[in-house]
Amino acid sequence: MLNYLVKRLLLFIPTLIVASMIAFGLSKLAEGDQVLDYLITDPFGEIENPTDLFNAENTYQRAANELSLDRPAFYFSITSRAYPDTLHKIGLANRRNTVEKLISQYGNWPQIETYYNNIRSLELEILSLPDSLDAAKVKIPLRDLYISYRHETINNRIDEIRSVLSENKALSKWLNTDFDVLKNKYGDVFNQATPRKLLMPSIQWHGFRNQYHAWIGSFVRGDFGISIFERRPVADKLAPALFWTMVLNLGAIFIAFLISIPLGVYSAARSGSQFDKATSLGLFMLYSLPAFWIGTMLLIFFTTKEYGMDIFQGIGLGEIPMSAPWWKQIWLAMPHLLLPIACIAYPALAFLTRQVRGGMVDVLGQEYIKTARAKGLSEKTVIWKHGFRNALSPIITLLASVFPAAIAGSITIEFIFNIPGMGWLTLNAILQKDWPVVFAVLMLGSVLTIVGILVSDILYAMTNPRVRFGEASTK
Repeated sequence: MLNYLVKRLLLFIPTLIVASMIAFGLSKLAEGDQVLDYLITDPFGEIENPTDLFNAENTYQRAANELSLDRPAFYFSITSRAYPDTLHKIGLANRRNTVEKLISQYGNWPQIETYYNNIRSLELEILSLPDSLDAAKVKIPLRDLYISYRHETINNRIDEIRSVLSENKALSKWLNTDFDVLKNKYGDVFNQATPRKLLMPSIQWHGFRNQYHAWIGSFVRGDFGISIFERRPVADKLAPALFWTMVLNLGAIFIAFLISIPLGVYSAARSGSQFDKATSLGLFMLYSLPAFWIGTMLLIFFTTKEYGMDIFQGIGLGEIPMSAPWWKQIWLAMPHLLLPIACIAYPALAFLTRQVRGGMVDVLGQEYIKTARAKGLSEKTVIWKHGFRNALSPIITLLASVFPAAIAGSITIEFIFNIPGMGWLTLNAILQKDWPVVFAVLMLGSVLTIVGILVSDILYAMTNPRVRFGEASTK
């Protein structure tokens, strides 16, 4: 048993590593700038002098460091020789993306770096202009150059800056020299392009101080990062949501198994009877009904007097003191949870019943069942002791989906009934672009999927006498 567990765990470790890489990779594809989202207000929005610029850059850098976003993305990168290993040091995400696009066109990083540094130098000069030139300097579209990478667009912006300077001699006196340097440096980018470097592959080693290492290391320690939207630990948001999702799903799963197993066995034992036909038809109809429609109908007709009967409580959890023990919270919220539990339970009930019936019909047709009956054993003993145990395989297999379902929650049902569970939390996190929360839930789901598969394997080996912890018996 111990050897089997060790082997399975060693098999699951690389699976979890791959899953974590996929989750991390998806987080890197998310749009926007996570640092700016975290700061809520853009520190670069109101820049009036060099001090404001330095303060904004320092604020951005501190936030990036707090989120571990001031590091390379992974342990290594496979690029071309045109790309440096210091791109992650460019702060703002849109500026970093612009530099990458410039490199992908021209391949000459030294010239591009010099050109970009001169944009900042000219910006500092503009911010240092006397107050008498404020009206003129706001017309200079310099900051557009930070996010421009097409040749025509950059030339248009440079022409616009030249036009503004030519119209104001005082402004031209202050900035003409720095502007000429900037214009010439962009000329170097265009004229000294080295596209051949883009064809030369390069592997860059970044070491262990990278974003993925920090993220997965924190996840293993139970630190799921910081919420971009609320600026508090993700774990603090997950804990209450996980609690209510577990209450909903475990309650629904318990009810589904409690009803589906005896119903499926009874139908299989009377296969072809009127009861079996009626049950099959009813379950197919039940399974075909969408949960969001059933939930809406239940909410309308069983929680309001205007349309039906005011039998159950409405949406939400009611008034629950957060300081109350967990069992009291469940007790106080239970009138609100009955309908959502029913909505989650009935599709699982229909599916599980059909699986149990199918497995039992197959087992009851086996020769050893006929032999058991020929020995004079009671029908109850034949069905439950000899038949049901051998029909457990599909039911045990379904247990693998119980754990991730209990974590992921039901987005539709939790949204309809306004239950603050994991599904509700995930939906809001997506709408708020709170990606640390989204990918923490994704990783938890991956971990719980692996745990579910492991539990299913162990139960399968324990209930099937022909299996000895993953190896077929030779006896």
